[in-house]
Amino acid sequence: MIQSADKSRKSVKISVRLQPKASREEIGSWDEDGTLRVRVKEPPVDGAANAALLRLLAKCLGISKDAISIIHGVAGRNKILIVEGLSVGQIKNRL
Repeated sequence: MIQSADKSRKSVKISVRLQPKASREEIGSWDEDGTLRVRVKEPPVDGAANAALLRLLAKCLGISKDAISIIHGVAGRNKILIVEGLSVGQIKNRL
């Protein structure tokens, strides 16, 4: 799922399926339900995988990692993120 969260603040919600402890870091494909698949090398210990997710997405989107936050699923693989400052179209083009 990728949708506008707040048009006045230009924020977007993204549904992500995270795979920690992967052999490489990569932004995968969009599933049929609109979930973005992401792989990171870090294990899901002490927030390391979440930090790697935010860092990788920020790098790929060309924004500060402070502009991305996890609003649901901090302790699970399925997450909902808020990305500030980009539109849905900009995010789809950059990923």
